Amino acid sequence: MDTTQYLYRNVIFSKKGKTISLIDIDKPEIQGQELEPWFGVVLQLADGKHSVEDLFNFLSGQYSGNAPSNLKETVLSVVERLAESKLIVLTDKPTELPYYLSAPYEFLDIEKAKNLLKKHRANVN
Repeated sequence: MDTTQYLYRNVIFSKKGKTISLIDIDKPEIQGQELEPWFGVVLQLADGKHSVEDLFNFLSGQYSGNAPSNLKETVLSVVERLAESKLIVLTDKPTELPYYLSAPYEFLDIEKAKNLLKKHRANVN
């Protein structure tokens, strides 16, 4: 994997405490898929402004002392799996996230997010 690539999330997520879940903005009352902790961490940090290498460096700095020896392999595996499932996207350049992907659901202006997502969907189709 090219660790100089940037990563950005491609889904709306909810953050309640340390739990990260996928959420349907049109049906937020339905419990979204809860992500495994590592997947949740990587998804919420996939902001389009940082590379895979930046992500690894940030995560390794979260450990007092030495990071686990398998941290890089774990991070790369999680990134690959999230990219394969299209929850994140890898790109060669930084990417500005649209408003509706910029923060957890709980911090969004929901009407604004829905309107922008509706416009996006209309442009894609």
